[in-house]
Amino acid sequence: MSINMQTKTLATNRKARHDFFIEETIEVGIALTGTEVKSFRQGKVNLKESYAMVENSEVFIHGMHVSPYEQGNIYNVDPLRKRKLLLHKREIRKLVGYITQRGYSLVPLSAYLKNGKVKIELAIAKGKKLYDKREDIAKKDAERRMQREECNSI
Repeated sequence: MSINMQTKTLATNRKARHDFFIEETIEVGIALTGTEVKSFRQGKVNLKESYAMVENSEVFIHGMHVSPYEQGNIYNVDPLRKRKLLLHKREIRKLVGYITQRGYSLVPLSAYLKNGKVKIELAIAKGKKLYDKREDIAKKDAERRMQREECNSI
């Protein structure tokens, strides 16, 4: 019996890679209501200003916008409510260590479906300074110029 590992990306947080140094990523589940899952499947989710926090030995994601499902009627919930992330106790302890001792942040990078379940790719990240962002932009521009010159010379 083979397990079919299908993934479908629903939303990405491209701004996170610009604003943070990504140290490590982990895949976590998320507790959602029925209408939220339907909105997720339609791709009506936004991770742009979202972040995760550890509260009372539980991890919650704040600021993630899930648009209400059109046919949801009374079952729709607040689009910006905090949602619980599903992790093992040892994973939560590891995250607490990163956050408290080393000053890292928890930033969601992407939301996707994996075997019919909604998953979040959570990054342990450190904030970039303005000069770090400028260096990254300069490197990308230099790479683009080199690629353009290679294409033109061929």
